[in-house]
Amino acid sequence: CLVRHVPPTITHQSPKDYIVDPRENIVIHCEARGKPHPSFSWTRNGIHFDVDKDAKVIMKPRSGTLVIDISGGEKAEAYEGVYQCTARNEHGTALSNNIIIRQSRSPLWSKEQIKPIFVQEGMPLVLRCQPPAGLPPPIIFWMDNNFQRLPQSRRVSQGLNGDLYFSNVMTEDSRSDYICYARFPHTQTIQQKQPITVRVFNSDVLTSDEPLEERQPVFLVPSDFVSAKLVLRGQVLELECIAEGLPTPEISWIKVSGELPAKRTSFQNFEKTLRIVHVSEADAGEYHCTAKNRLGSTHHIIHVSVKASPYWISAPQNLVLAPLETGVLTCRAGGNPKPTIAWFMNGVPIENSPEDSSRTVEDDTIIFTEVQTGSSAVYQCNATNEYGYLLSNAFLNVLAEPPRVLTPLNTVYQVIMDKPAFLNCVSFGSPIPRVTWFKDSRSSILVGDPYVFHDNGTLEIPVARVVHSGKYTCVARNSLGISENHVYLEVKEPTRIVKQPEYMVVQRNSDVVFVCKVKHDPSLIPTMIWLKDNGELPDDERFIVDSESLTIREVTENDEGTYTCIMNTTLDQDSVSAKLSVVEATPTPAVMYEKPDAPTDLELTDPGVRSVQLSWIPGDEHNSPIKKFLIQYEDALHSSGTWNNLTEVPGTKTMAHLKLSPYVHYSFRVLAVNDVGYSLPSLPTHVYKTKPAGTPDENPSDIKAMGMEHSNLVISWKPLTGLQSNGPGLQYNIMWRQMDVDKDWNSETVANVSKFVVAGTPTFVPYEVKVQALNDYGNGPKPPIIIGYSGEDLPVSAPENVWVRVQNSTLAEVHWEPVPAKAVRGRLQGYRVYYWKERSLHRHTTHSHAHHMEQQTLNFTGNRSHGKIPGLHPYSIYLLNVRVFNGRGEGPASSSLSFKTPEGVPGRPAFLRVTNNNLDSLTLEWGPPHERNGHLTGYILTYQSVNNTNEFGQLKELVLPPNETSITLHNLKYSMRYKFYISAKTLKGPGSSTTEEFATIMDGAMASRQVDIATQGWFIGLMCAIALLILILLIVCFIKRNKGGKYPVKEKEAAHADPEVQPMKDDDITFGEYSDNEDHKPLKGSRTPSSGTVKRDESDDSLVDYGEGGDGQFNEDGSFIGQYSGKTERDGVQAHESSEAPSPVNAMNSFV
Repeated sequence: CLVRHVPPTITHQSPKDYIVDPRENIVIHCEARGKPHPSFSWTRNGIHFDVDKDAKVIMKPRSGTLVIDISGGEKAEAYEGVYQCTARNEHGTALSNNIIIRQSRSPLWSKEQIKPIFVQEGMPLVLRCQPPAGLPPPIIFWMDNNFQRLPQSRRVSQGLNGDLYFSNVMTEDSRSDYICYARFPHTQTIQQKQPITVRVFNSDVLTSDEPLEERQPVFLVPSDFVSAKLVLRGQVLELECIAEGLPTPEISWIKVSGELPAKRTSFQNFEKTLRIVHVSEADAGEYHCTAKNRLGSTHHIIHVSVKASPYWISAPQNLVLAPLETGVLTCRAGGNPKPTIAWFMNGVPIENSPEDSSRTVEDDTIIFTEVQTGSSAVYQCNATNEYGYLLSNAFLNVLAEPPRVLTPLNTVYQVIMDKPAFLNCVSFGSPIPRVTWFKDSRSSILVGDPYVFHDNGTLEIPVARVVHSGKYTCVARNSLGISENHVYLEVKEPTRIVKQPEYMVVQRNSDVVFVCKVKHDPSLIPTMIWLKDNGELPDDERFIVDSESLTIREVTENDEGTYTCIMNTTLDQDSVSAKLSVVEATPTPAVMYEKPDAPTDLELTDPGVRSVQLSWIPGDEHNSPIKKFLIQYEDALHSSGTWNNLTEVPGTKTMAHLKLSPYVHYSFRVLAVNDVGYSLPSLPTHVYKTKPAGTPDENPSDIKAMGMEHSNLVISWKPLTGLQSNGPGLQYNIMWRQMDVDKDWNSETVANVSKFVVAGTPTFVPYEVKVQALNDYGNGPKPPIIIGYSGEDLPVSAPENVWVRVQNSTLAEVHWEPVPAKAVRGRLQGYRVYYWKERSLHRHTTHSHAHHMEQQTLNFTGNRSHGKIPGLHPYSIYLLNVRVFNGRGEGPASSSLSFKTPEGVPGRPAFLRVTNNNLDSLTLEWGPPHERNGHLTGYILTYQSVNNTNEFGQLKELVLPPNETSITLHNLKYSMRYKFYISAKTLKGPGSSTTEEFATIMDGAMASRQVDIATQGWFIGLMCAIALLILILLIVCFIKRNKGGKYPVKEKEAAHADPEVQPMKDDDITFGEYSDNEDHKPLKGSRTPSSGTVKRDESDDSLVDYGEGGDGQFNEDGSFIGQYSGKTERDGVQAHESSEAPSPVNAMNSFV
């Protein structure tokens, strides 16, 4: 709206490669602005595209955006092509990018009959997906008939091309629903390939029982030994290696020419894909992928080259010049290969454009010299190489515009006193106008303190006072004219709460009143807001808000809290808080402790030249004795409205002798203080003026002299207060001279500032500085001399003769020759060592072991010539350089120095686990340490047994070769815990150990042996005696019955069926053969548990140590299932559980 003539600028356009959905209308965006508003036209495939001749194409009003309606059945592919939009007005022509319109395609899979695939177990297999070529390419995934993704692993995985790769097939891979799906993202459609049937046959069926033949790894992808990959800068680099073999190979990656960038690198698809994002030129080089299993390994080399499509280093920017001014358009672009720069003017190659004597083209720069009014145009810069292009529009607008002030006329600015004020003067013109300010009349230009002038024309008054109120005029000038504007500044009194609510302790059900009176500028209307605990007041009619108070009727415990009074105006606010406590009503009134009342009747007596005596009458103490009185003063001459603390006196005194300063208009007031708090201030005394004025009694304090830039010296100080000035016209005499060089002092007198800048000083030299206060009556006391230094600059020299002494595998000491003091060019802070790990000395470092180390720094303060670098990685190559630094920064780096760290002790092995455990043996497996720190010379395995009380047995140690990662330990005790320690070692010795505990399998037959008293001779004799007694008893009963006796044995037996005296049938039990050739004593008073086992600590022997017990068999889990040598016709008899002593029959049953 400010400029009447502006060349066009493209503001919005469609992307260069625009893929459209064939189901929706095609919208090609082209928006531009300019004055007058530009007209639009299009080309298609380099030929003018007449929009009016195609009824399906509409161009939006005041826009270049095309809408192509294909809802009537037209095909989107009929409108494919390369489109370019042109926006032009009478001042120039702007071009859009070439926009390539292509229709999204999601073709169907070709019909095919896929025969079942038969493959031998253990062999590799590749299931081809080969989706139809879509636009954009589809996303591939494999699923089954139930739409569940097929599980993938190191053995089975999907390649980048969508094929499914099996490193080796297994019988469980047989299925008939391997289905490849292709999802086309633009149309959101999914196409499905015909299901593939895979049948895996076992080699045992066709040949013999021999195990599967293992194979070394062979790459399925890529197929050759060496391949090449081209990637563009900023894109994603994906390298893929998929191998077949049996066992399944593991894939690892390294970059031969350096470390992989840790923050940008990831490994996907079970380590088969190396992915690097945000590719840069540093990622070019040779990459190796290695496939390895226990039979061997194979390698593939990938040569990666990084190219770059053009990218902006400095795109041309719009240029607005006045007639006869000079300007430059710059177009700098990077790329690989280097882009060629072509300039166009209004869409026409610049060499074919009309000649312009003010324009000079120098490769990527156009220089305009003393431009004329008719030179306005839009220039296009095209940066192109074989991988792409960049096109940017930038206009040259030659304007001759007189100044215009845009800030509204007669704007009124209102600020609170002592706050900053900003008066705006926004202007426009060509050439750019220069703004000056006047106050009230235009007799003199405003310059210097207290005014601050901003580049955009704004006038700032950091501390606004009442005297600053008035009319201000800003004037904008250039060579074509002048424009001015008037604004007004009103400085208002601050809003202050003069009577604030007090802390209240009231009884429940009584009323309480909080008073809040305010003093404010008469022209501002305050608004009172009350808060309770920083929230709104309760919605309760008991709370009554008046203009100066808050009343709470019949208070309850819920009313306790902190009440805040906030007085707002349109410019400022003030707030105070008071606490309300509610207590229970008591028969006798409680003692109320409150703040004291304000002192009264202030009186000034015994006036002196610089002293006066002040007396007062204390107010009511309110049951809390007054501890002290605080005397404050206001200086109406220098800081009206501000009260400052002057002195304190004990609470027992009511008089104070005050020492005063000359040339001050004093007013005094007194506050009383007790344990509850401060009273309100007393009414002030009348103004007491001290005269006559005199010279300052003191000079500024806290004087400092130091440079902020390399060629200046900044002198700063703490200014005197108005009370310390002792008279009008307070100023400061700044004196300085270069130490040991200048004899005479340089001086400058300033006022209303607290710092002074001496420009044009040499770099970092000492200066003597003095600051003296003076006023209209003369100079203050003689000031002391302080020493300061001018500004520092960056060092110009690097440390020389840098060398390194490696002390051990993790510590090195770097030495250097200190930089001369003159070359430091500042206060020497110290030396900074930059060091980084270049690579490890291991030949076969994989990605999991490589540590890409970012650059690290160590600071050595002071004038040092050496320092130690701790925490290095053993067996690695490091680079370092040294730089000196001062307070400004660091100097150039020394030449990078390379050094090697020796071998160290290795890290702990990656893991330790048991892969097979038996009764008397364990098979252990461990992983090499991640941090080898040298060449491994072997492993040390130590172990010891651990019993139930956690007591350790004798320690045994084994030394193993470095290529061994598993071992089987024999002759161990069954059901015993062992603690194992495994550590790796290099020539420097063993490293930390990995510790685990494992146990052998428990012997299920061990318990039966302890209770096997059936094989003892004494037990066999006892059982025979019992059997004989029972036999005799049966014979007697039988004889008595045959004799017709009256002893009803049968009835008694039927009535009292005692299992211990029931006749035993042959099929009830079969006695085994017992051996009495062992002299082990039986367990007294015990029975064999039905489970046939006992606790571990009851026996450490095996059943095979006893006679026929060796014929027993064991389950797969080690439990005993055998019988003793006797054979039975039944599977077994369950023992009766009882706490009583067993009967002979049951005792025999329990041992069968």
